[in-house]
Amino acid sequence: MATRSDRTGTAVRTPRDPAAPKTPPGDRTGPGAPPHTRTRTRARQPRLWTWLLLPGTLWMTGFLVASLLLVATLALGTTDPLGNPRFGLNFANLTALADPAYSTVLLRSLGYALITCLISLAIAYPVAYAIALRGGRFKNLLIAAIVVPFFANYLVRMYGWSVVLSDDGPLLRALRAIGLADDSTKILQTGVGVIAGLVYGFVVFMIIPLYAAMERMDTSLIEAGRDLYGGPLRTFLFVTVPATRQGAAAGCVLVFLPAMGDFVSAQLMGGPDQIMIGNLIQDKFFQGQNWPLGSALTMLLMAVLFLGMLGYLRRTRKDEAEAAR
Repeated sequence: MATRSDRTGTAVRTPRDPAAPKTPPGDRTGPGAPPHTRTRTRARQPRLWTWLLLPGTLWMTGFLVASLLLVATLALGTTDPLGNPRFGLNFANLTALADPAYSTVLLRSLGYALITCLISLAIAYPVAYAIALRGGRFKNLLIAAIVVPFFANYLVRMYGWSVVLSDDGPLLRALRAIGLADDSTKILQTGVGVIAGLVYGFVVFMIIPLYAAMERMDTSLIEAGRDLYGGPLRTFLFVTVPATRQGAAAGCVLVFLPAMGDFVSAQLMGGPDQIMIGNLIQDKFFQGQNWPLGSALTMLLMAVLFLGMLGYLRRTRKDEAEAAR
């Protein structure tokens, strides 16, 4: 029961609404609680998640910063006659990066990574579209069929892929049987083989973000696009692609970053003319015993990756600002 005052000032008891939620005695967070109490309660929940995320964030940030500082200081060092690294203040390793041989390898790695992103997009869009919009009750099964094989070790998968693409492998034998290749055709030891390995290794990182974006997309937009644009291709280009561009951007970042620094594909499926910057870094650290120069090449690679990540973050912030309008 609640009380109210009539026109004469007499207190009148009014019945409580049966549908109204009951507030237990002493509870100051329910519907009848003061507004400032409810505000403090809501503010306490994000603060709890912040404290829970803090230990892991500090752990990862600490090791990342420490490793970057170690590599940056080692890039200014030298090597002794036995090949052991020594810290110092020597800029010769940084100036050596201007060598045309290094810039050629860097541009080749950049080109391979960009081509890998484009091919992965072309493969991932129809796959994600089919699973998200046509998968029905088999969506989880189809996603598992794509993701589970990638739980295998990356090196093992690359060895298997190199067997498939070898000169006597099943792919070239099938192409020769139908007349699309001859005995001189080869895929390994070429740029095509390296890109094929990169696409095979990282295409799943493009499929998952695109699938998540299409799963959240309002399907009524596609129906409206068919009425507006007519054909399915125009609807896909002018409706589906713009609606899922954030997922595509996230997938491009997830593919570009590891593909840029990968060295396994170039080592197993490429030749001397297809080495990437990851191969150079590996060679300087493990075979050339020149850790300072390897650290300088690592910092160069990190700078390129940082620029790519910065472009992605700026694009994401712009999309969020447009969506908030």
